[in-house]
Amino acid sequence: MAACAATGAAADLVFPGGSGPGKGKHVVLVSGDEEYRSEEALPQLAKILSQRHGFKCTVLFAINPDDGIINPNRNDNIPGLEALATADLLIVALRWRDLPDDQMQHFAKYIESGKPMIGLRTATHSFNFKKSQTYAKYSYNNKEFDGGFGRQVLGETWINHHGRHGFQSTKGIFAPDAESHPIMKGIKSGEIWGPTDVYTVKIPLPGDSKPLVLGQVLVGMQPSDAPLEGAKNDPMMPVAWVKSYTTTSGKKARVFTTTMGAAEDFSNDAFRRMVVNACYWTTGLEKKISAKADVALVGEFKPTHFGFGKFIVGRKPADYAK
Repeated sequence: MAACAATGAAADLVFPGGSGPGKGKHVVLVSGDEEYRSEEALPQLAKILSQRHGFKCTVLFAINPDDGIINPNRNDNIPGLEALATADLLIVALRWRDLPDDQMQHFAKYIESGKPMIGLRTATHSFNFKKSQTYAKYSYNNKEFDGGFGRQVLGETWINHHGRHGFQSTKGIFAPDAESHPIMKGIKSGEIWGPTDVYTVKIPLPGDSKPLVLGQVLVGMQPSDAPLEGAKNDPMMPVAWVKSYTTTSGKKARVFTTTMGAAEDFSNDAFRRMVVNACYWTTGLEKKISAKADVALVGEFKPTHFGFGKFIVGRKPADYAK
């Protein structure tokens, strides 16, 4: 089945909503990391949400302002964040961004709106402000707003790699009592797998975070590899959880976070299903989650292996519309 027609300004990618439970909901997906190819993952996720489930989706990118080319190494420019004014859900896949105030103001306003959020992989350390201190509290290492946006809003900030990065992959095992959660619908324990390693998090996670999936460290980079023996899996680290974020005005936002989420992880059906189900749950549509949501890939999807400096050079947002 062909992808939805995409429209939008040169700096963004817009997939119009269609029929489905998500009709009338607007999802804004913000990419911008140097390592895990969010500029490839989020357009594919947007296509699935739009074509298979009816959500309108706007995808934003780190852009070189000189030529309009996607450049994940530009940590100070994500045009189009004005789209957050009409968003019903924000999906974040950022890493150590240092955005100017005129862009970050839209992000900060959304955070305090009480609307839902989803964080993927490096979203736990989305921001590292150096040029301006206006929004410094959201920096991943902020001391007063402990752990910044990552810990306070999403549930954890950057600590360390737990599995051996690039050598030990991750199998998702249900956390205790998680099987009945709507986000786990249509998924079996052990079906989720990705080549990215498990991140270290504090146990227990802060606030009202409820782990859904634990990351079993495998000895290698294949889903059939055996679990690593020893302390790395005793206990296993949470790699997906739900929580709430209470805004300064007292509003409560639904939040889903996973420390998985590289583009390659989206090749796994169960991982895609978890993220799609999370879109339903965060937007209050959990009763409309089907027994096995349609998460089939839309168009060609051959994600680039993660790593610094490995992004596909020369692409513009429109190149990901196909």
